[in-house]
Amino acid sequence: MAEENKVLDRVTGRGYDVCIMGIDGTWRRDCMLHAISDTDALLTIEGSIQGLNLKEFFLLLSSTGLAYRRCELVRVNGTDMDIQFLKTKGRKKKSNNDVN
Repeated sequence: MAEENKVLDRVTGRGYDVCIMGIDGTWRRDCMLHAISDTDALLTIEGSIQGLNLKEFFLLLSSTGLAYRRCELVRVNGTDMDIQFLKTKGRKKKSNNDVN
């Protein structure tokens, strides 16, 4: 049942051009984003992923790299990848009660 809810929470569309990039910036691959939620996404990769460190990488949501998420690989099926977003450590949201 939890898996069904997970799929229903995803936003799907015609596909959006995005990129994945290594944490150290040494590699980058073009992708098509097919579905996304708060916690995960479904991508189709262009080109080979053989030899890439996919334990942790960035999903670049904009061409300038200003919108991105830190990710890890969940599953690969041919050119399709399921990825999971990693929580950032040490960052807390600023509440309305915080004083500058």
